[in-house]
Amino acid sequence: MGTRRTTRTRRWRRGAGALAGVAAVAALAAGCGIRPTVPVDAGAAPSRMPCTLSDEDRTEAGAGGAAQGRQGLPVTVYLVCASGLEPVRRTIEEAPVVKGRDSRVAVAGALLGQLSVEPPASERQAGFVTYVEPPLSVSAGREGDPARALRLSRQPDDLPPAALSQLVCTYAGNAATTAGGGSVVLGGPGDRPARRYACTEAVKERPESVAPTAEAS
Repeated sequence: MGTRRTTRTRRWRRGAGALAGVAAVAALAAGCGIRPTVPVDAGAAPSRMPCTLSDEDRTEAGAGGAAQGRQGLPVTVYLVCASGLEPVRRTIEEAPVVKGRDSRVAVAGALLGQLSVEPPASERQAGFVTYVEPPLSVSAGREGDPARALRLSRQPDDLPPAALSQLVCTYAGNAATTAGGGSVVLGGPGDRPARRYACTEAVKERPESVAPTAEAS
């Protein structure tokens, strides 16, 4: 019996000593200002807008601009998504060829119409938005303007930067409205001269903070 009691006593002393050592280490850590690490659930990482459309959604959105029963003209418009400009395929009604009429202006008006309306649900769900707000119209350049100039009902530089970026890149990206070299010549009402605006990569990456480059034409 004496041997068993001695063994149990030794085990108890070793266990008590270990607990005392742990307590001492914890006290020392607290005295040094060291806090124990506690796992924290910060939640899921923030998700990014996909900025992509399925083939079905792309077909549905693109067909919205063409009149039923008529052949549509495929075009590209630029919308804002994830703080950048992204191209979106659309279809507009083909401008009729009429003697004495500039069909280019009709295409420019159709493109402006595409930018001025809220994107369809499929595009909104993918993160696409537009900053071009009505009322805004476009007409042909006046006498003395450079070739292929377009005139807006508001001064281009008075538009929000993102809206101007959308217009510039949309017009510069379509053969009917471009002035060549990834640019477009735009003016507004009044006597101020039309100017050439360039759709650069910087504009596409930061349409709200980098205004399209404007040069005298």
